[in-house]
Amino acid sequence: MHYVSTRATSASAARNPQQFSDILLGGLAPDGGLYLPAEYPQVSSAELDAWRKLSYAELAYEILRKFATDIPDADLKELTARTYTPEVYRNAREGEAAADITPLRVLEDGPQGKLVLQALSNGPTLAFKDMAMQLLGNLFEYALAKENDELNIFGATSGDTGSAAEYAMRGKRGVRVFMLSPHKKMSAFQTAQMFSLQDPNIFNIAVEGVFDDCQDLVKAVSNDLEFKARQKIGTVNSINWARVVAQVVYYFRGYLAATTSNDQKVSFTVPSGNFGNICAGHIARMMGLPIDKLVAATNENDVLDEFFRTGVYRVRKPSETFHTSSPSMDISKASNFERFVYELVGRDAERTHALFRKVDTHGGFDLSGAPGSDGDEFRDVAKYGFLSGRSTHADRLATIRDVADDYGITIDTHTADGIKVAREHVQPGVPMIVLETALAAKFNETILEALGEDAARPAGFEDIESLPQRFVVMPPDVSLMKAYIAEHTGL
Repeated sequence: MHYVSTRATSASAARNPQQFSDILLGGLAPDGGLYLPAEYPQVSSAELDAWRKLSYAELAYEILRKFATDIPDADLKELTARTYTPEVYRNAREGEAAADITPLRVLEDGPQGKLVLQALSNGPTLAFKDMAMQLLGNLFEYALAKENDELNIFGATSGDTGSAAEYAMRGKRGVRVFMLSPHKKMSAFQTAQMFSLQDPNIFNIAVEGVFDDCQDLVKAVSNDLEFKARQKIGTVNSINWARVVAQVVYYFRGYLAATTSNDQKVSFTVPSGNFGNICAGHIARMMGLPIDKLVAATNENDVLDEFFRTGVYRVRKPSETFHTSSPSMDISKASNFERFVYELVGRDAERTHALFRKVDTHGGFDLSGAPGSDGDEFRDVAKYGFLSGRSTHADRLATIRDVADDYGITIDTHTADGIKVAREHVQPGVPMIVLETALAAKFNETILEALGEDAARPAGFEDIESLPQRFVVMPPDVSLMKAYIAEHTGL
């Protein structure tokens, strides 16, 4: 299995073929693009039948071995077995079996259709990011030990990626984590989860700005190839291919758990800001998983919803980015979106590069086919199954109340966005699976507003906000960021 950049010419890709281990520790390709397989591995009906009997760890191994062909099978099997255990994913709700890792719960099953919730938040930081990040931590440690090397992870978070990465990497040999987050724009629980970590290999940097400022800093530093090489910088953001492919696993798991035969289809609704989670669903679909629709649910920061309705990709300025009650989706520049656009324009790397140069110079592009637009590829979006919808704070409050009253479940704000939008697209005969984002305790301020009582907390998180916090506040300045990294790596 070889990988190509979304911005690479065919000649440069042929000269420099990349395998999984070559791109594991990095993020952006040297040309500024994102990595994708040269072609997607296909899954047969016989394989799907066999996979119905597997544990989550066994399924992860079977899927990942199609992408990580340069890692010995025995090593990959040991890594997935060590990652996906009931001991790691221990925060199952009442009535859920921890061994299921990502159990399904049917919410509605009537003439309008079937609505299902897939639990993805049973990991150590109570968010779906743990599903990939725990594996990434073990993969990184494995790769670094083989080379007797070290890595400085530089990433950005709007809430959950940061804590998931830090919990996965804390204490890992040869790894330091420098994590950017928007200052005072995460929930109190999210902030405490990250900033209360005292491990010497964890560095939290609160950036005076919004998430997109943090993401721009990561890309700017990553694009300085000399500095990146000298400081041994890698990333765990969803631009990292290994993280995206690890998320593919739970789409297969959800499908296999919701169906009894391979002639059935399901749809997925995915709360989406940076397009990483739903991109994994797109990859699963391209591999042959029988997915009917992939529905992107956004909050008030609706750049993705606008594109999937109109064909116009219009990045918002920081001043136009709303601070909402589903803050992990307060994103107006979806960094993973480039992977889908590359497919949409026929894997034309030069055209993809030109479109994203226009994002930098003009704030977006238009594929609607209207006079003066940049192309008409929006007409092809439907063949990839994408739909979208938008949710507001009032919608979140109403959905949280509905789900609590009707099903006795307290959902978080992002999952509420997903359920609200899923209800608009559910169809008879095709189960609609909503991917859970996090446990409600992480966004207690809104839960209290919606229900008049606090969300339940798993053991060990009872008073996390009162723990001492360790972080620095910095302006969104690339040179200052580089100096801070260099000072704390000693490289």
